[in-house]
Amino acid sequence: MKNKITVFALSSSVELAQDICDNLGCEMGKSKVHHFADGEILVEIDESVRGKDVFIVQSTSNPVTENLMEILVLADALKRASAGEITAIMPYFGYARQDRKAKPRQPITSKLVADLLTTAGVNRVVTIDLHAAQIQGFFNIPVDDMQALPLICNYFKNKNLDDICVVSPDHGGATRARKMAVALDCPVAIIDKRRPKPNVAEIMGVLGDVEGKNCIMIDDMIDTGGTIVAGIDMLLEKGAKNVFVACTHPVFSGPAVERLKNCSAKEVVVTDTIILPEEKKFDKLKVVSVASLLAKTIESIENNLPVSDVFQEFDFEK
Repeated sequence: MKNKITVFALSSSVELAQDICDNLGCEMGKSKVHHFADGEILVEIDESVRGKDVFIVQSTSNPVTENLMEILVLADALKRASAGEITAIMPYFGYARQDRKAKPRQPITSKLVADLLTTAGVNRVVTIDLHAAQIQGFFNIPVDDMQALPLICNYFKNKNLDDICVVSPDHGGATRARKMAVALDCPVAIIDKRRPKPNVAEIMGVLGDVEGKNCIMIDDMIDTGGTIVAGIDMLLEKGAKNVFVACTHPVFSGPAVERLKNCSAKEVVVTDTIILPEEKKFDKLKVVSVASLLAKTIESIENNLPVSDVFQEFDFEK
């Protein structure tokens, strides 16, 4: 398999791609990314890919559009270089929050991104914790929406906490919280909130008993951090012993880092679907790697095995 596949890294995910290659025991593909003064992007491939199955590793995090364009340009170059199958591994899928028309005359940009990837020559997409699972239906190619929850659950299992309660920061994340609660054999609570406008949340109350509990608040992403910090404060007001925050995608926009650094949570646990620069790291931040999950996914794809079997490696059922 090592000679049949090539893994390429683009600007946002070089460290993650290297970790994936280390897990697979293969060398990273040779390529160069050029950003010209006027903003144009050129990606050059420095080795033959004829007939090979190629995996592009790139999260479309900030700068979202530049990172997306890099994938499109490389996919086009690979298609023209006669690559076999082209798989875009997008641990964080940008534009996923634009998955519907919330009001008249709005775009459905995640559908547009799906069309762009397919037109560029991508044959399969692998992502982690899509913000909205129905985005898989926007594609006419296979989409594997993997989960980071097994990795996060194993992290907390190893902490040997007692009196745990898993908390969803909103009603939309209740399914995710319930899956984690089943894995940790503990109860669930839900924070009741409303969102009057984007990036603004108002906490109304907590549904469930959190008094004296070690609360683990789980979400798919943290953007500006306002919802999470308000939720931490509410849980502590309701008598929680400690609050741990966990999420898959550390988007960390605007004031998020400052808010999380100064919040009352014991730890903020994230994955490396988005590689954070040094200035966005802080003492209570803990990073769980998704490299082994993605490496096993690549192996399953190449060996024509069900990718759902990957979760058995982590003692977790999807």
